[in-house]
Amino acid sequence: MAELLDDLRAETASLEALLDPLGPGDWELPTPAAGWAIRDQVSHLAWFDDAAHTAIADPGSFRAMLGSMLGAEPATTPDDLARQSRAMPAGELRAWFGAARARLIGALAPLPPKQRLPWYGVDMSAASFTTARLMETWAHGQDVADALGRTREPTDRLRHVARIGVMALPYSFTVRGLPVPAEPVRVELVTPGGEPWTAGPEGAAGVVRGPMLDFCLAVTQRAHPAETALEITGEPAVTWMRIAQAYAGPPGSGRPRAT
Repeated sequence: MAELLDDLRAETASLEALLDPLGPGDWELPTPAAGWAIRDQVSHLAWFDDAAHTAIADPGSFRAMLGSMLGAEPATTPDDLARQSRAMPAGELRAWFGAARARLIGALAPLPPKQRLPWYGVDMSAASFTTARLMETWAHGQDVADALGRTREPTDRLRHVARIGVMALPYSFTVRGLPVPAEPVRVELVTPGGEPWTAGPEGAAGVVRGPMLDFCLAVTQRAHPAETALEITGEPAVTWMRIAQAYAGPPGSGRPRAT
C-alpha cells in the first residue's frame, strides 16, 4: 500500500502540474471526451474521490448512494455529474480536487491491502481500489494533456494501469452482456524504462504485444487500438481489445479512429 500510495501521489502531482498554470478560460478548453472540457475531467476525479472516501469511511452510505444512482430513471451518468459542477469557479474546482484527493489518500493509508471495499461494479481490495484511482488520474490527466497539446513523459507507474487493464478483461465482456472468452490472452509489453512486462500464460490463444504506454491508452479508451503500435493476434485478443475497458461503469464508446 505504501508503494501504491507513493505512486498515486506522484500521478496526482503530474496532473496538478498541468492544472496549476491554467487561467480561468483554460478550464473550458475541450478535451477528446465528447462534450467534456478540462473542468469536467477534474470535477469527475474530485466527485469520485469523495465517493471513494465514503466507500472507505461509511460503506453502508456508499451502497445506499450507489443504489440511488443506479435506481434513478434514468440512471445517473458521469455526464449528469459533470453538468452539476459546471458553474463552479475554476479556483474552487481546483481546491475541491486537491482536498478530495488528500482526504482519500489519508483514508487509504492505514488500510491493509486485502481489505474489501465497495465500488461501482464489484467490491475491490484496498490495493486494487488504490490502483483504480491511479489509473483514473492518469487517464483523465491524458485528456487534460491532449486538450493542452502537451506530451507527457511516460513513467513506470504505467505498470499499475497495465495490471488493472489485464485484470479487467472479464469485466470488459460482462458489462456488455457478452460471454468471457474461454481461451486465455497473453500480454507482452515493454515498460517506459525498457523492461519486459508480461501477464497471462505462454502459448495463449491470443497475444497483445507492444509498448506499455500504447496498451494503457487502449485499455483506458484514450486511443483506438488500430492507431497504436500494439500487435494483436488471435481471436480472443482481437475481440478483447475492441472493447477493453479498465474502468468501472457502463460500457464506454471508445475513441474513434482519427483516419
